[in-house]
Amino acid sequence: MSRAGVEWATFDCYGTLVDWEGGIAGVMRSLLPEPHAGLGDHEIATRYIAAEAQIESGAYASYRTVLARSCRRVCESLGVALEPGRELALPDSVARWQPFPETAEALRALRALGVKLAVLSNVDRDLIAASIARIGVEPDLLVTAEDAKSYKPAPGHWQTFEAASGAPASVTVHVGASIYHDMIPAAARGYRTVFINRHAEPIVGCAPIAALPDLRELPRVVGELLDRA
Repeated sequence: MSRAGVEWATFDCYGTLVDWEGGIAGVMRSLLPEPHAGLGDHEIATRYIAAEAQIESGAYASYRTVLARSCRRVCESLGVALEPGRELALPDSVARWQPFPETAEALRALRALGVKLAVLSNVDRDLIAASIARIGVEPDLLVTAEDAKSYKPAPGHWQTFEAASGAPASVTVHVGASIYHDMIPAAARGYRTVFINRHAEPIVGCAPIAALPDLRELPRVVGELLDRA
């Protein structure tokens, strides 16, 4: 098949398919006293991303543990001391995080084009199961940090996907909402990438084939690649 062909679309989950920022911010805000409870979603998420990246760069731990540790670290950075066990509110909330409104329709449209779907997510299998159920579209393949025993941007997710699917980067498009976790490492392995740029952030260090504000136009982008195959 030519370089333009697409057999698989691989996806990050949280931030791309599911509104993790809203989910995390809602829980964190409930743990923070005034005046911190007035922090915006994006400010809380920015603090959380920095804390999580530090924790994930160390020895592998379950994502449930990463969530709890990150929650406590963000609170400490704001001078808030949580009572023991309160940090578990964050991992316990994952099952309630909502898919973006266009997620299911976009995935079904890709499948109608004959493209197989895989989710490559920095999460535990038990946590993502509830998210997949909320989306309502079962992927053909699921790769988690629990499977890879590492967190993106490490290459373990893509290595595990390639071994399980038998599909090379040349017939796969990777879709994600993080330059750091998805765009740069996927491109380094030879994947074409589509950046879901929900916050209109500058695109630095990578060259996705498309940058979209959400998933609605993704089937069109992939369809055009198929037309050129």
